[in-house]
Amino acid sequence: MQNLTVVSINATSPKSFSVIIKVCVVIPLFCIFLCFIVVMLQIFASHKQFLDTSRYILFTHMLINDTLQILSSVLLFLCVMGRVKLPLLFCIPLLLVCSCTFQNTTFILAAMSLERYVAIFYPLQRPASWRSDRIWIITLPLWIISFIFAINELFIGKHSPVDVLSTSMICKTTAFNQSPIQGVYRLAVYVLSFAVVSVIILFTYVRIVMDTRKMRQDRASVNKAMHTVLLHGFQLLLCLLAFTQPISETLIVLHTNWPPEDVAFFNFFCFILIPRFLSPLIYGFRDQSLRKHIEKRFLCWSKKGKTFFKW
Repeated sequence: MQNLTVVSINATSPKSFSVIIKVCVVIPLFCIFLCFIVVMLQIFASHKQFLDTSRYILFTHMLINDTLQILSSVLLFLCVMGRVKLPLLFCIPLLLVCSCTFQNTTFILAAMSLERYVAIFYPLQRPASWRSDRIWIITLPLWIISFIFAINELFIGKHSPVDVLSTSMICKTTAFNQSPIQGVYRLAVYVLSFAVVSVIILFTYVRIVMDTRKMRQDRASVNKAMHTVLLHGFQLLLCLLAFTQPISETLIVLHTNWPPEDVAFFNFFCFILIPRFLSPLIYGFRDQSLRKHIEKRFLCWSKKGKTFFKW
């Protein structure tokens, strides 16, 4: 009996160690990301110049959206790694938030590109919906559409009746809904939305490039708008990395002997977490006004830290 116990412990210890390593990699990165996001949101809230600019308001929506996306993804990751079964009452909202925010990122990128287009071509006659005090007319429909898509994705297909309060499960979309229609619906929605957003970003960039010579505005501001739209295109490419998971998973399975959970973690870390970490940080540090405030904030904290340790 004692020998069986030792064998069981030895068999499970490598898996437990692997789970600990994965958690120790994800959690510190998430904390660093959250720290930067909190700093940027605090800067926006404490400076009226940002709250009065449509571009920064849209960027704030992106920060909140990406924070919810990463938070829900990390919680789902921890539950799956720990084989924790959650009641459907808690699992369904997590899945909805994760799916909704993933979809909404592309819509916000399209809105930010269009905002740059409007700011360049209609600086004095900007449409009312693109003004800072009415930008909610643009952002609210984006959140609603994303939420509708997420609900349809989660509940499409046939379901057997279950008790939401008493039924527990590993919190994964495939575990909750195994209908083949779900995969087709998800692929169709993602391909359509990414295609539309790509056309919008390409259209705004081409229009700005083509009409640059005809415009009498400040050349520097026009070039800055062009680079901003290009950055939105790069952010969209980072989002598209999530669709390379099936390809990378197939290549890894063919050329390595990795366990399925290690393959899933590699895809989650490289194609979901890292792009979501990089996208808002690159945009935030690229903006000169925002970067100055971030540098001042961290410089102030470093001075306080040195003073504290001197005591």
